[in-house]
Amino acid sequence: MFRLSFLKIWLPLAITITFLSGLIYLVVQQDIRIGANDPQIQIAEDIASQLANGQNPQYFMPLTKTDISKSLANYVMFFNQDGGLISSSASLEGKSPTVPQGVFITTKQNHETRFTWQPQAGVRSAVVAIYYKGAKPGFVLVGRSLREIEIRENQQEMIVLMGWTVTMLMSLSSVFIINKI
Repeated sequence: MFRLSFLKIWLPLAITITFLSGLIYLVVQQDIRIGANDPQIQIAEDIASQLANGQNPQYFMPLTKTDISKSLANYVMFFNQDGGLISSSASLEGKSPTVPQGVFITTKQNHETRFTWQPQAGVRSAVVAIYYKGAKPGFVLVGRSLREIEIRENQQEMIVLMGWTVTMLMSLSSVFIINKI
């Protein structure tokens, strides 16, 4: 009898605690990840606007290449309307990484695409691609490493897991004490 009433009280608490912990993790993780796009959105929109007005892509090209496997810096890539590379500040193993053709199809249809790109194992970027029109239509792609974002996500996961564990133990002991009275 003691066990049955104990489980009737604690099991709904445990389910609720687990659900709320998962919800907290999901909301914060998505906020962290979505925020990783903010600088790229602004840079890509500003550059696309200038390119649509006839500015030369080389004007926006950084002076140095960004090794996307090591650097946290933003990088910029320019493509013609067929998805052919014009120029790139991104470098991976000494050459410009290859962007999947599907990105250009989707971006041309939707004007803009935001995605996570993994050109190589362990190399992940938050990327914004924009299709621009004008005399020489094409695509601008701006990205940056997700390394620090993923570290924050892992820290968040540990905090929620610790909170879930402590809350589960507290609820378990509270129900046990109440049930003993």
